[in-house]
Amino acid sequence: MLTIAQVAAYVGVTARAVRHYHAVGLLPEPERDHSGYRRYGAQDVVDLIRVKILADAGVPLARVQELLRATEEEFTAAVAEIDARLRSEIEERERHRERIARLAAGDSLALPPEGTAYLDRWRELGVPERVVAIERDSWILTLAAYPPEQVAAAMADKGLLLDDAEFVDLLRSIGEGIDWAPDDPRLPGLADKVAAVLDRHAGWSGGGAGSAPGGGVGEGSGAGSRDGTGGEAGGASSEMERGLVEMFDSLALDSIPAGRRLESLLEERGWRGWTRQQRVQPRPRPYQP
Repeated sequence: MLTIAQVAAYVGVTARAVRHYHAVGLLPEPERDHSGYRRYGAQDVVDLIRVKILADAGVPLARVQELLRATEEEFTAAVAEIDARLRSEIEERERHRERIARLAAGDSLALPPEGTAYLDRWRELGVPERVVAIERDSWILTLAAYPPEQVAAAMADKGLLLDDAEFVDLLRSIGEGIDWAPDDPRLPGLADKVAAVLDRHAGWSGGGAGSAPGGGVGEGSGAGSRDGTGGEAGGASSEMERGLVEMFDSLALDSIPAGRRLESLLEERGWRGWTRQQRVQPRPRPYQP
C-alpha cells in the first residue's frame, strides 16, 4: 500500500491535488492505517491517473467526475470527443506557429513568394534598403486593393526594368539622395537622371508597374496603364484608383526630405507625377544668371 506522497509522486501530481480530488468527490477516500494515514492501492493509482489525464486534456473537473462514473460505451464516446477537440486545438496551434514564424520572415509576412523574390533582387543589385522599403510598402498596399494575379503580372513587368543598368543605377542614386535637403545642389542632376530613364521607357506599358523608378506601383497594380503619352489606356480610373495613386505618391515623395522638390524639378523636364507619370509641356526653369 502507498502513502499519499508516494501515489502523488508516481502519478505526477502533488499531495495537495490528491486531497483536493478527495474533497470534490473525484477520488474516494482510501482506507487509513492504524496511525490514521491514508493508504492507496492499485485501483486508487489507476483512478488518479485517469483524473490527471482528463484534467491535463482540459476536461473540467465536473465533467471528469461524470466520466469516471460513465459506462464503458459512454466513456469511449467521450474519449473520442476529447480526442477530436484536441486534434482541432493542435491544428489551430500549428497555424499559430506558422503565423509566429512569419513574424521573423521579413517581407514574406505580407507579400507572396514572387514579391519577396522581386525585392531580394533589388537588394542583390545594391539598391539601398530604404528605397527597397518604399517599394515594398507600395506593393503591400496594392495587394490589399487589387487581385493577386493582377499584382503578380505587374510585378513581373516591373521586374523587367531591373535588367536595365541605367534604371538600376538610378535606384542606387535615389538611395544616395534619400536624405538630401530640398535645396541640395545635386538634386537637378538627379532629376535629369530620372527624366532620362522616363524618356527611354516612355513607350513601355504592358500593364506593368507604371511607377517612377524607386516609387510605388500605381498602374502596375491594375489602376490603368500608360499608353506612352501620358494618357490612360484600358478603362476609366476610379475614385479608389486615384486615391491609391495619391497615397503612393505621398508614400514615395513625402518619405524623403527632397521628394516634393524632385517632383517639381521633373515637371521642369516634362514629366508630371511619380506613381502615374504623364508627359507634359516642360515647365520653364528658373532663371539662373
